[in-house]
Amino acid sequence: MSDIFETDKTFKDLGLSDSVLQGVERGGFEHPTAIQAQLLPAILSGKDVIGQAKTGTGKTAAFGLPILSLADENVAMQALVLTPTRELASQVAGEIEELGHFTPIRTTCIIGGESMLRQKQSLERGGHIIVGTPGRIMDMQARRQIHFNNLKFVVLDEVDRMLDIGFRDDIRKILRSVKQAHQTIFVSATIDNEIERLGRTFMKDDALKLMSASKSLTVSLVEQKFMSVEPWDKRTLLLHLIRHEKPQTTVVFCRTKMTVQKVAVYLRDKGINAREIHGDLHQSKRNKVMQAMRGGETDVLIASDLAARGLDIEHITHVINYDLPEDPEVYVHRIGRTARAGRKGEAWAFVTPEEGKRLTDIEKLTGVLIEDMNYTGFKPGPIPRGVLEEREQAASSAPAQKPADRAKPAETNELTEEQIKTMFPDGRIPKNVPTKTMGRRLRSRRNR
Repeated sequence: MSDIFETDKTFKDLGLSDSVLQGVERGGFEHPTAIQAQLLPAILSGKDVIGQAKTGTGKTAAFGLPILSLADENVAMQALVLTPTRELASQVAGEIEELGHFTPIRTTCIIGGESMLRQKQSLERGGHIIVGTPGRIMDMQARRQIHFNNLKFVVLDEVDRMLDIGFRDDIRKILRSVKQAHQTIFVSATIDNEIERLGRTFMKDDALKLMSASKSLTVSLVEQKFMSVEPWDKRTLLLHLIRHEKPQTTVVFCRTKMTVQKVAVYLRDKGINAREIHGDLHQSKRNKVMQAMRGGETDVLIASDLAARGLDIEHITHVINYDLPEDPEVYVHRIGRTARAGRKGEAWAFVTPEEGKRLTDIEKLTGVLIEDMNYTGFKPGPIPRGVLEEREQAASSAPAQKPADRAKPAETNELTEEQIKTMFPDGRIPKNVPTKTMGRRLRSRRNR
């Protein structure tokens, strides 16, 4: 547990206000995580911060608690938290609101797909802390429904993901729009040199970089294993695992929306209580899916990477990588959906013969040797006819092999007697190169 919690400290030791400590106690928290123990005092002291920590170690509370302690109840729109996805924005806003239950500070979530009128009304009722996605934040600022004039805190949560999905220019525009003195806070599970350069461009010279991911990016309480499988056996293997291993609450990550839909339909047809979430779902449906997950009404959630950053549900016990992601860092965030706040979890990965290198890249990034599950209870199915036909076609179109060298007539550079007589009529064959040349009097085409 010392990998996650600072057991020699309590939240009372970190300088939080009494009303915030009441919210912490109400949430059942006693000891801060490693990243919380580092970020909280730094933010409370007014420092700009770049914080890196493993997923599931309480980064939201790490910046949310000090902001709640420092915020002024008489100042609206004084804190802005940017997130890459709507789900994460909703999750962060809800968590900050819960932590601030005994404070007068109110949080408003600003995301697309929701009523702009309701969001405006929420701002009017308080709106001390705004949590949202860059697109909707910029839209409402352009409509003059929100402003940055009072901002004291600007937080970029999961900043690496925001850059990955194309928010780089939006982030720069928003940060440049904040003219008054304020604190800038970057937090994420992975922070590379580009992110650090971006952060320091908009931070004070004495900004701190705090890291609690020393050896492994993934939480040690996640037991990671992989299973070798052919692509056509993935669905039946998934069904077999769910039926025989009986995981409690499972998130299955697929690479594409189409795969998400097909896998969800397949499982439901087999009697599994499965729901799906991906980018094509309307926001209201996505909200219902998330509510069903939090309420324990769904056993299996099939998800695209949309959910990898906004799914903070304590009772998720298993994460299954149905498809390995192309980016190893995405794997880190996927498996971070389990083993939240000190709980144990399991992460299983399906690996096809072509994906061995991806698995190796993930192991290099995380610093963890992922074990082979050696799952013997599943029998692979026959090779599909289409695959057999493709293999036969590939074999027939391959170029014919050349005959073996021993079948060729021996090649030689030796001259015949007639060639020697023609070239050297006097019978004298030179053994060395001529001692005199023409001095390169003749120009080649290259010299012309």
